[in-house]
Amino acid sequence: MSSFKAFDIAGSGMAAQSVRLNTTASNLANAESVSGDPTKVYKPRHPIFEAVRASLSAGPMDANGNPAVKVSGIYESQAPAVARYEPGNPLANADGYVYSPSVNAVEEMVNMISASRSYQNNVEVMNTSKELLLATLRLGQG
Repeated sequence: MSSFKAFDIAGSGMAAQSVRLNTTASNLANAESVSGDPTKVYKPRHPIFEAVRASLSAGPMDANGNPAVKVSGIYESQAPAVARYEPGNPLANADGYVYSPSVNAVEEMVNMISASRSYQNNVEVMNTSKELLLATLRLGQG
């Protein structure tokens, strides 16, 4: 594996974690949204990653045939909406209920911290690879 492939792998990991951060942010932003119809309430979303196998050449490949981390899709939660009795809410149905998404704010915050740290780790991989390549180039200057 050439040293430049480390940049491709880390870059694809950063892109995947960016999708994860965006879906988590969307879930948190819509956590308190309500609807009078349980079928129209926001559904929490989560990305699905393809795992790289132990042998990098056997894992998922990008368009150039290089190992990569890929988002294979976005899963929409099928958890039922949470019903709350709020007869004064203008969005309440005829029985006085409003429905909110089943977003667990603590779980989403943990997910956001995990995605942020994974993104930071990929940045460190890129920086370390860059430093190693520069050190290799400096060996030839001697």
